[in-house]
Amino acid sequence: MQQGDAIPAVTVTTANDEKLALGDLAGPLVVYFYPKDDTSGCTREAQDFTALAGDFESAGVRVIGISKDSPARHRKFSEKYTLAVELVSDEDGAACEAFGVWGEKKLYGKTYMGIERATFLFGRDGTLVQSWRKVKVPGHAEAVLEAARAL
Repeated sequence: MQQGDAIPAVTVTTANDEKLALGDLAGPLVVYFYPKDDTSGCTREAQDFTALAGDFESAGVRVIGISKDSPARHRKFSEKYTLAVELVSDEDGAACEAFGVWGEKKLYGKTYMGIERATFLFGRDGTLVQSWRKVKVPGHAEAVLEAARAL
């Protein structure tokens, strides 16, 4: 994904098992990818976006979190932490591929395939305004909100 690219025309599944075509969504929109529900970094990121949900809403910005976890797992994760972030499932990996966040990762000397933590901000016209790759969670949601307010 490069600045100026349109929201990819891929379909994901909501936590309520409904199909959502990302390409049909109007901006402004934040799409963030995270590796796995109910892990420390992913929980913190979802909680940080949840804490700012009202601010994003006031700015007219929709926030969607995407992982390859199932809709049922998203429901459980959301309920456990009372999340106000919309979580969607990309079980087939189409969204991960379209956004370029699926790739080789290394942890403790082992190599595996996984989701790169990344965030994408789309403007009112549905084109990419800014992206954050290899995200470090502390302070990230605040930085995204600041960029979204500047739209």
